[in-house]
Amino acid sequence: MKSVLFKHRSIRKFRPTPIPAEVLRECLEAATRASTCGNMQLYSLVVTRDAALRERLSPCHFNQPMVREAPCVVTVCADVHRFSQWCEQRDADPAYDNFGWFLNAATDALLAAQNFCIEAESHGLGICYLGTTIYTAGEISQVLELPKGVVPLTTIVVGYPDETPGLTDRLPLEAVVHYEKYTDYTAAEIDELWAEREESDETKRLLEENGL
Repeated sequence: MKSVLFKHRSIRKFRPTPIPAEVLRECLEAATRASTCGNMQLYSLVVTRDAALRERLSPCHFNQPMVREAPCVVTVCADVHRFSQWCEQRDADPAYDNFGWFLNAATDALLAAQNFCIEAESHGLGICYLGTTIYTAGEISQVLELPKGVVPLTTIVVGYPDETPGLTDRLPLEAVVHYEKYTDYTAAEIDELWAEREESDETKRLLEENGL
């Protein structure tokens, strides 16, 4: 498992090879074993393999080629619809009408998503999270016919890699870990923590592309 975690990289080019049904099912089963608030599993994973439907989803993700090319697209949703329906059918008040429900459901959903990705990578699959989901949640909801109470949070494209990109850099551990209490950063510490990233070719490329 350590080798899987420490070799993670985002894959954006995929072979057209379909994912075997049993492999996909194992990945989905792994997702359901993630920690969940009160064992309510306030999430749904919408698995899209149909090429025509992936084509309809593509504009929702700014027409990134991987949405059409990856054999499988998984839309990860916060979902209180199912739990609320269960409560109502038993004359109970689900009380999911506030921001708290969304935080619980979003946490459940993203934990499940990461379990899915780790299991997928252990099978030799590549994955990439799509941050575009939150910008076009309404359009995605229409394409996937999501009912009220189901909100798309992120999307995962998954398939067999057709590229081997290098590992992306990470901030040093000291940047993100605080022992006992939060310790704020001095200006000098911020400069030191970000120095290596600012000098990387990738950062320079992004700055140039954005005119900065």
